[in-house]
Amino acid sequence: MDRLGVAVIGAGFWGRNHARVFKEIEETRLVAVCDIDPGKAKNVARQFGVKAYTNSGRMLRRSDIEAVSICTWSTSLAKETLKAFKAGKHVLVEKPMAANSKQAEAVLKIAEKQGLQLTVGFLMRFIPSVQYLKGALAEGTFGKIVSATAKRVSEWPERIGDVGVVKDLAIHDIDMMRYLFEDEPSAVYAKTGRLKHKSFEDYAHIMLTFCDDKNAFIEANWLTPYKTRVLTITGSKAIIKLDYITQELTIESAKETLQPRIPWQEPLKLELQNFVKSILSKEKPLVSGLDGLMAIKIAEAALKSSRTGRVVKIK
Repeated sequence: MDRLGVAVIGAGFWGRNHARVFKEIEETRLVAVCDIDPGKAKNVARQFGVKAYTNSGRMLRRSDIEAVSICTWSTSLAKETLKAFKAGKHVLVEKPMAANSKQAEAVLKIAEKQGLQLTVGFLMRFIPSVQYLKGALAEGTFGKIVSATAKRVSEWPERIGDVGVVKDLAIHDIDMMRYLFEDEPSAVYAKTGRLKHKSFEDYAHIMLTFCDDKNAFIEANWLTPYKTRVLTITGSKAIIKLDYITQELTIESAKETLQPRIPWQEPLKLELQNFVKSILSKEKPLVSGLDGLMAIKIAEAALKSSRTGRVVKIK
């Protein structure tokens, strides 16, 4: 079987991981990496035995590149994605996929017009425990779902520089609430603020309201001296707790506490395999461009709610 020729744009911490996984996947052949920093590009290219570029446009002219992962800063994601589409390449773009929803809409339209695959890097969906939870929720195993609470906190990451905590961290949980509830929130109320950062919010508390009286609460910050990534779902028959880091799932009912044995797997590898499969099989990826667009719109609604002090309706 011919392997899919792939490249990575953005050779920072996360771009290096994309390059590593592409080298591990049987269906792909990593041929190039690109970064505006020559040192980063050369280091990653040398590590994986591929060609380094500092100009993505030049790299995208290669006919042996069929798909790219875009792992640049948030403000560059849409620009690089549009370049890739213009060159006829399929794209996996890291979240938040664009600096704003207007850019995201433009990206989505071009992908549809060109007939190219577009997926967004919402990694949490690919955790095996999340897939187990998704199936159990769909089957009604835990009864009527009342609420979900997410806590995603840690110290200030040095890599962040062009977006705040809502579009960098909380957006993961915004997507998860949509995914698990299989619905769009009708309204958002949020409070955000700055304690350490001058330009962007570094903490946020977000409430999403859904149909059937379901609610979701999201806490995200860059202020906590330890890293926590947890999700708690309250149902009429059980309370479910998921630790995203360990991938451990705990189910507490009136009679017992269970911890299903779900083998650990690397979410990034599962995500990139899904991306590759969507191209080779011409199937819809697990995360669509529309998923990325809706997550940005909800994040923007949360920021607007914080600015105005009012509930913002989601259209």
